[in-house]
Amino acid sequence: MIANELFAGVELGGTKCVCILGSGPDDVRAVERLATRRYDETMHDIEGILERWRGQYGNIRALGVASFGPVDLRTQSHTYGFVTSTAKAGWRNSDVARRLEKKFGLPVGFDTDVNGAALAEGRWGAGVGLTDFAYVTVGTGIGVGTVVGGRTIFGMNHTELGHIRIARRAGDRFPGICTFHGDCVEGLASGPAIEARSGVPASKLALDHPVWDCVAHDLAQLLHTIVLTTAPQRIFLGGGVLSAQTHLFERVQKWLSLSINHYIEAEELGAGIAQYIVPPGLGTMSGPLGALALAVDADAGAVRRTCWPALTVSQ
Repeated sequence: MIANELFAGVELGGTKCVCILGSGPDDVRAVERLATRRYDETMHDIEGILERWRGQYGNIRALGVASFGPVDLRTQSHTYGFVTSTAKAGWRNSDVARRLEKKFGLPVGFDTDVNGAALAEGRWGAGVGLTDFAYVTVGTGIGVGTVVGGRTIFGMNHTELGHIRIARRAGDRFPGICTFHGDCVEGLASGPAIEARSGVPASKLALDHPVWDCVAHDLAQLLHTIVLTTAPQRIFLGGGVLSAQTHLFERVQKWLSLSINHYIEAEELGAGIAQYIVPPGLGTMSGPLGALALAVDADAGAVRRTCWPALTVSQ
């Protein structure tokens, strides 16, 4: 990457959107945040910001979009770059990536918001030097970006670990709020689920409220699945709920140890668990920088999503 080349990124979340301009964490020229409204309104706002930045800062080489989902990442699909079966009003089957590509005539990298954040952590953050890790975000929804061998997982489409079914905590009868699955992890432990359980927004809920043990248990069940499927070297817990309620780290660590129950004899799941389940190194900038990483890869012509600054895919 040539110094001073500019890339633009859009972290498109279910509640808010963050637009970023720069080339990496040490070169951020502009950041703007806006509410995620209905599709046409939000896209119009994003396009206005990008047009203004191009006038102010000059040429933008590529654009990256890290979006809430589900999204279509199959490049040969006629709905590639779309937000698909979301429950968010006004966004179902909406074109994001191709619309921006046509509007600006730029290469557009497109992935899930959590995959983007994971890529940023692997390239610039606490995942540097790791080949296998997971980024978990807990906010409006719950999502997981999983990196194996330096690349995000992709098969028929992206993974959706936030919607797995889990073993419920004994005595917990909360039905869950997910419109698709009810009591999946997102339906039980996301920010809106915590508020539905307690009647209080997650950011304002007292540390000693009994709901937190249910939430920590349910998040630990998600991590149990991650540990036993991809065996990551580290797990990053991010998102608005964790950044506002940091006491959850210790609770989740405790519940994960109890759940694994010494089945895997690894330092990371024993005495080293406090260094195994940690906040993201880029903090709240993991998501926006993830969109920027997707832009850098799009400019390089990346076919597979990778953490590394230069392509390392064998042909």
